[in-house]
Amino acid sequence: MASFEVESNDNNEIKNNKKRKNQNVEKGKKKKKLQEVVEIDEGLETEEVIKTIKKKKKHVETTEAEKVEVTINNSIESSKTTEINDKVKSSKVRQLPTVSIAVPGSILDNAQSPEFRTYLAGQIARAACIYKIDEIIVFDDVGEQTNVMVANKKTEGGSKTCKQLAVILQYLECPQYLRRILFPIHNFLKYTGVLNPLDAPHHFRQEDNVPFREGVVSTLPPKKGKGCNVDVGLRKHVLVDKCLQPYVRVTVKLIPNSDDSKRQKGIVVAPSTPKNESGIYWGYTVRNAESINEVFTKCPYPGGYDLKIGTSDKGIDIDQTDHTQLGCFKHALICFGGVHGLEAALEADQSIDEENPSTLFDVYLNTCPNQGSRTIRTEEAVLITLAELRSKMKLG
Repeated sequence: MASFEVESNDNNEIKNNKKRKNQNVEKGKKKKKLQEVVEIDEGLETEEVIKTIKKKKKHVETTEAEKVEVTINNSIESSKTTEINDKVKSSKVRQLPTVSIAVPGSILDNAQSPEFRTYLAGQIARAACIYKIDEIIVFDDVGEQTNVMVANKKTEGGSKTCKQLAVILQYLECPQYLRRILFPIHNFLKYTGVLNPLDAPHHFRQEDNVPFREGVVSTLPPKKGKGCNVDVGLRKHVLVDKCLQPYVRVTVKLIPNSDDSKRQKGIVVAPSTPKNESGIYWGYTVRNAESINEVFTKCPYPGGYDLKIGTSDKGIDIDQTDHTQLGCFKHALICFGGVHGLEAALEADQSIDEENPSTLFDVYLNTCPNQGSRTIRTEEAVLITLAELRSKMKLG
């Protein structure tokens, strides 16, 4: 009897130990499940946090994009040759000074043939590009516009030579890969093929890896999302953030591609952004003025030109002027006369009562004193004047 009782007690202890082990195993499983649940909850919380951060980032990007206002300005000859002026409100981007030149359209009348007229316009374009001019104003110094409007024979536009000079200047400034789209066949452009190219910094090749490019809005709609396709001279169109009309010329800032994205994307910016951000000369704009008065009154810059320079053989010797005055400006204007000088342009403009053209300018200069020839042609005066003012005004 004693031995049986000992064996039964041993069996009971073994059973109790098994129960305890099973209970411990179940408790361990419950703890693991609780830990997994906690980890899942924490993972959900982190995912929600990430989602909220992404939403905030998207909201910030959209609000910043809404700050950029795009306004489309029509060009001189065709509605296709238009440009975008973005008003970028950013204190970080510096605004570099600009230099404009004004030349009369009548200088083409002094050329003997259409070929010479085209070549003369090419000389003006080359000089402007070499000295990094930002704006070229072509003004009517003959008074033809005023007389014709009074006779009710014509109601818009300037003289024919003004238009021809402006169109050729625009054509040469435009990158080669955009010319067929923006410029239809015209008699004004018949002999432009013989002109020397500007080879400006913004005339890129297809293989050039650059942050900015000039482009034209394509007629092809984007496959997904908003925006529009822009032809910037690459193999494929670039998708930009703005919905714009087709055949509009724009300046695009390219966004570096990530590994996942197959499409090149970009942002529409102001034409002055490449110069202000990177210091790259980005060509010139062309403006038509129906008189010498409109050269000043229709200035595209806020506040107008703060330094106005007139050139004439009756002006002050450039070597006798105060050069410190020429170096301090935000928007400078250099005005050239035609065959009969600025005096003839002032006389033809009925909206100005002044007789002395020097009163219109801050400085009235003779940039080539003691000249050997009786007359200096306007295209020659442009090169001489810009060369003389290069160091004094810090052009470029």
